[in-house]
Amino acid sequence: MKKFLRIFLFTLLSIIFLALVYVLFAFPPVMGGMAVKTMCSCVYVTGRTPQSVRQKELQVFPGLADVRMELNDQDSSVTGTILWKTSKAIFRKGLGCTLLAEADEASVRGQPFKTKRENLIDQDSIPWPSGNVGALASNQNMPVGALNKVVGEAFKDTDSAHSVNTHAIVVVYGGKIISEQYAEGFNQNSIFMGWSITKSITNALIGVLVKQGKLKINQTVPIEEWQNDERKNITLNNLLQASSGLDWSESYFNPTADFHNMFIGSDDKAGYAVKQKLKHKPGSFFQYSSGTTNILSRIMRQTVGDEMYHRFPYDNFFNKIGMHHALLEPDASGNFVASSYGYASARDFARLGLLYLQDGLWNGQLILPEGWVDYSFTPAPAAKRREYGAQIWLNLGESGNPENSEYPGLPSEAIVFDGFEKNYVVIIPSRDLVVVRLGVTHNRDFSLSKLVTGILALLPEREKATIVSNAH
Repeated sequence: MKKFLRIFLFTLLSIIFLALVYVLFAFPPVMGGMAVKTMCSCVYVTGRTPQSVRQKELQVFPGLADVRMELNDQDSSVTGTILWKTSKAIFRKGLGCTLLAEADEASVRGQPFKTKRENLIDQDSIPWPSGNVGALASNQNMPVGALNKVVGEAFKDTDSAHSVNTHAIVVVYGGKIISEQYAEGFNQNSIFMGWSITKSITNALIGVLVKQGKLKINQTVPIEEWQNDERKNITLNNLLQASSGLDWSESYFNPTADFHNMFIGSDDKAGYAVKQKLKHKPGSFFQYSSGTTNILSRIMRQTVGDEMYHRFPYDNFFNKIGMHHALLEPDASGNFVASSYGYASARDFARLGLLYLQDGLWNGQLILPEGWVDYSFTPAPAAKRREYGAQIWLNLGESGNPENSEYPGLPSEAIVFDGFEKNYVVIIPSRDLVVVRLGVTHNRDFSLSKLVTGILALLPEREKATIVSNAH
């Protein structure tokens, strides 16, 4: 019996020791990297105060808000230390913030990029939807008071200890804004983190390249490292539908998962993802993956070339639909982190949804290729619950069991651009509706279905409204 107890205690102490070692060595780089990158982007890109970032964004993981950080306004950088690990993120004008992982700061700051042009357009003098003139609906029969009440409820906390932190909601119906509300400190010009809504933006950018004839959906992707093994059979369509077959762990709570190894430990996010081995036959297995989206970013760069890559999203997409507050951040290798680091105003995100609602048409101009929206909203064959199209979430539900869906309570036709912390662009095509919800929610108290169904209940029962066009 004593021998058994000695073995048991030794085993228990060994497990505790190994757990402590794991915590001491695995968590500090992840926690520190997350903290400084988030602080840098929130302060230098979106204009937030460090205190508000600690109170909201950095509450996502216990201890994250306690990371010791120093903000240097002289060079627009954030340095943070947790236990043995020091992390740093730097801001570069026109590029946003970049977490330093492997390369030295001087080499990253010295990278020669043609960045986005300064926005010299006064949107208050341009008609909606590209500008702000006439953005608000004037239909006197619309139940404005009731709509505003439903939207207002999404800002209220049911648990004072766990705020929903809703920052902005914009509701577009019939091509016009019928309700728009912001939390204190935010307005229509505020810039918000979109997180994985950026994946849906990436869908659009790939669509633009397809329209230009530079990419084809069913082509195998031009990744040099894959040409000598079965990965050479992966198509652009496989990547877009998150069905590449590459081995990947998207776990956010395991500090050694691929997700964190890529985001925190690698300067080249796409390069990290490209190195993953093939685990399933391409097209046969659905795996939501930030890695494959960043591979798409690398493909965009290879397609347009280094000379124009960092201006490409702005000149060829954002500026064409009036998303003048939009920003994509690159990693230290220069590739846009197309899976997650996209920013825009609430109205900009509404414009993005409106573009897809209008089948890729904007003021009489086809921005996306013909048939692209239908393709993007078609379920990936490997997505068993029909929950994913091409970098876009769907709600069709499992065949024969539609109740088993991604967003219970929402109509089955709902299209969702979905980002971390419950950031959403929701499209209900048959009702001509776009709902944008932006915030920093770490608990389950916010209900997307309550917001959207509450709005739908107040809208007239009719066929899709006439699309508002300002074509000249």
